[in-house]
Amino acid sequence: MFSSAKTSSFPTIQDIWERYRPDLLKVEAQILKNLSSEVPLINQVAQYILNSGGKRIRPLLMILSSKLCSSPGEDHILLAAVVEFIHTATLLHDDVIDEGNLRRGKKTVRTLWGNHASILVGDYLYATAVAHGLSLNNQEVNLGLQRACSQMIEGEMVQHVHNSDLAILESDYLRIIQHKTASLIAAACQLGGVVSGGSPEQKESLYQFGQNLGIAFQVADDTLDYIAQTQRLGKTLGADLREGKVTLPLIHLLRNCSDEEKKRVTHTFRANESSEKRFDEILDLMHRHGSIEYAFSVARGYIQKSAGFLESFGPSVHKAAMEVVADYVVSRDH
Repeated sequence: MFSSAKTSSFPTIQDIWERYRPDLLKVEAQILKNLSSEVPLINQVAQYILNSGGKRIRPLLMILSSKLCSSPGEDHILLAAVVEFIHTATLLHDDVIDEGNLRRGKKTVRTLWGNHASILVGDYLYATAVAHGLSLNNQEVNLGLQRACSQMIEGEMVQHVHNSDLAILESDYLRIIQHKTASLIAAACQLGGVVSGGSPEQKESLYQFGQNLGIAFQVADDTLDYIAQTQRLGKTLGADLREGKVTLPLIHLLRNCSDEEKKRVTHTFRANESSEKRFDEILDLMHRHGSIEYAFSVARGYIQKSAGFLESFGPSVHKAAMEVVADYVVSRDH
């Protein structure tokens, strides 16, 4: 994807994690510090989901974005924890909405403690994130977080309207994930620039970089739902299909298959026939019509687009690291 990434001192994402581990450990410490409820069950449930193997992509991108600008200080550590709290809150609520039983290979909070606990702890994480965000006394930070949260809710609602809608357009699908996923990643990148004294142009470039990367991240994630190894994905393959989520591989298949094939796919989808045999039949059609490759090509296109928004930054170890993270988004296997 990025030529400089290929020649940087960070050949793999693992090298990035190691290089920035001191900052990421500070974020983990901040996360634990922020869990200070007087109700032990809230802390227990929150720690369970926060420690369930998340990639911490958003905190990493905020760290990198802040270092890409002039003076990172320490505010980005607190803000990275805030962003991770918001992200985790959405996961708790999503699992209730989707009736999910597994996340990252572990039982979901709703499975272990029930829907009420999942919703309430999600609300607690949101409220805690807001409180700590306000503590920075930075209106630009407040507005950035508010915009991201509003867009995520709007995206979830639009997805709800289009649930099981086999006629959904690719443009509508992309708008949903731009709001649901990309908005918070974009905010993480932009706010890294905000708290480190970035110029208006730098902050806008970081926002656009994060938005395009976020869209690519979700397109790749939705595509991996069909082809990843179950053990590494942390959930059963085809979960989106069973939940009535029409994502890009299925949109492409329905747009390109024959009328007879479309009838078979529609019947399987409408009848909620989620057997392994039925899933394999749909996956075979996707491979036959190039739907999996098409979806990954769209994700790669957004990563390529994001590259242009880093051009205004001079060469640096942090820029090279961001480029490797962007490549990882579309090359990962889970």
